[in-house]
Amino acid sequence: MPSCTVFDLHCDTLTAFMDPTRCPDTLIDPASAFALSRIPRGVRWCQCCAVFIPDGLTEEEAWGYYRFHRDRFFRQMELFSACALPCRTAEDVERAWAEGKTALILTVENASFLGGGLSRAEELRRDGVRIASLTWNGPNALGSGHETEEGLSPLGRDAIGALEDCGIFLDVSHLNDGGLRDVLDVARRPFLATHSNARAICPHPRNLTDEHLRELIARGCLVGLNYYSPFLRSEGEASFDDLLRHARHILDLGGEYSLGLGSDFDGADLPPCLDGCEKVPQLGAVLANQLGYGAAERILWRNALDFFAKN
Repeated sequence: MPSCTVFDLHCDTLTAFMDPTRCPDTLIDPASAFALSRIPRGVRWCQCCAVFIPDGLTEEEAWGYYRFHRDRFFRQMELFSACALPCRTAEDVERAWAEGKTALILTVENASFLGGGLSRAEELRRDGVRIASLTWNGPNALGSGHETEEGLSPLGRDAIGALEDCGIFLDVSHLNDGGLRDVLDVARRPFLATHSNARAICPHPRNLTDEHLRELIARGCLVGLNYYSPFLRSEGEASFDDLLRHARHILDLGGEYSLGLGSDFDGADLPPCLDGCEKVPQLGAVLANQLGYGAAERILWRNALDFFAKN
């Protein structure tokens, strides 16, 4: 591609390294798969950075964990203000790019702390959180992740409205099928599956069925392609071709304007072809060669930016 712009819907870099001997500034640490220092020169980048809340914490522990890592995010934003800008809107993202800076958006993976009070969604809004999932892999007071079978609790159904009222997009990537059905019953606004692939191509329960994908596409939702090998293929190490197969399948279902990227940088062991942000421009070249420049541009960044602008 003659140039490259990337809008990535999910990484776990903020909470990737809990070892106190490691560099606390994960966003600049060269050991991070996503690092400001690893973005190739000339590439415009927007990265959604999740505060990942592990399963098994109490609601109060999870709330303190969120606040701790939120503060680390803003400290790093001040420290790296010469090259990065915290963003809340599509206009903010475009302003960051115009200033030659990386755009960073704060998100939450597993907002289990909402079980301690839905009013906490208002603090997330003030913090600039733009995306939040209700669960990770297991159960909490709101619902169940893909390793369990229960859907959303009544409180979880109410949490969807609380997030929507605060202008925070719901992320359904870790919900099981029952939980996703509940979301489809309750949600009033478009939402995202920030890092999920097509189950028809790789039959992992973390991936979305064709029925799910058609419904998300019809509702104007957004799906981010995950780079993790077990979500791309059933066995072995994934390649660009595997990600391309998922992209083609979702496009064939009508997802031309609903498909983006959700790398899962620093949240999973990624294949060598995609184990660092500096390798994404090569992915862009593969997409452009196989799908055409317009489709590649929409997947790499335009669909995500348009989603934020519209919603």
